[in-house]
Amino acid sequence: MNNPSPMPPPRKPATAHAETARDWIVHAILATLAAVTLLPFAMTLVLSQKTNGEIMHSLWTWPEAAHPEYYVEAARALVHYIANSLTIGAAIVTGVLIFGSLSGYVFARLQFAGKGVLFTLIIVLMMIPGVLTLVPAFMWMKEFPFLQGNDWLGRGGSGLLNTRWVFILPYLSGGQVLAIYLFRTFYETLPEDLFAAARLDGAGEFRVWRHLAIPLSLPIFATVAVITFIGVYNDYVWPLVTITDRARQVFAVGVTQFGATGNLKMGPTFAGYVVGAVPMILVFIFGMRYYVEGMTRGGLKA
Repeated sequence: MNNPSPMPPPRKPATAHAETARDWIVHAILATLAAVTLLPFAMTLVLSQKTNGEIMHSLWTWPEAAHPEYYVEAARALVHYIANSLTIGAAIVTGVLIFGSLSGYVFARLQFAGKGVLFTLIIVLMMIPGVLTLVPAFMWMKEFPFLQGNDWLGRGGSGLLNTRWVFILPYLSGGQVLAIYLFRTFYETLPEDLFAAARLDGAGEFRVWRHLAIPLSLPIFATVAVITFIGVYNDYVWPLVTITDRARQVFAVGVTQFGATGNLKMGPTFAGYVVGAVPMILVFIFGMRYYVEGMTRGGLKA
């Protein structure tokens, strides 16, 4: 007679209760951190509908009445600054994607002397705080004697100061560092047989990059585009010290000038922050899926 197989020991209730309690604690901690993170955004929305008196005397209460005109006022005052930020951001993102992808392909698929040393030097640039290069970069832009005299470039500045080039050159060069790293890391994970087959068909390296590497790395393109655009759109210190003409100023500085000199009401100022956040929200809505996928493919396989 066969003995029945022994039944597994029943799970101890104490252990189950301990795991449930631990899960509740973890969830409570995460919920608290999420609330702390979202509180400034919620407060900005609430304060954008308050008058000065309500902000000063009843900060933590709901506004007595809605003021949609605050958003209209802020949008009219800031639309030019937002347009400048979007134009500059689009130009920088396009340049970083093209040069970063091409450089990443070169580092991943071509062999040349000093490749490892050069790539290491590029990665080291990621560890240098931007504030350390602020003054040298400012002097570098100031001493440029050419690229003046064109209406698109701007007049009235010293060197490249007060021109659009003062944004394009530093952002384009600095934004490539992370882009090169992500593209190079991703291209190294692709099978070499794909590239060898394309070369056997007569494709040159530029054509291989254009027709093979780029279509396979679209998630990396989205990741680099989101990171670059966020950095350009949110930068405050560099536009503040290099641009004095309000017609060429960007949103990060323009919204502070609107709050300081445009009016004395704090509600429209907070409404301006909300209006200026709309482009960033749209970028995350349409790019978050590809951003996460690109970070997983390019960053975690390093």
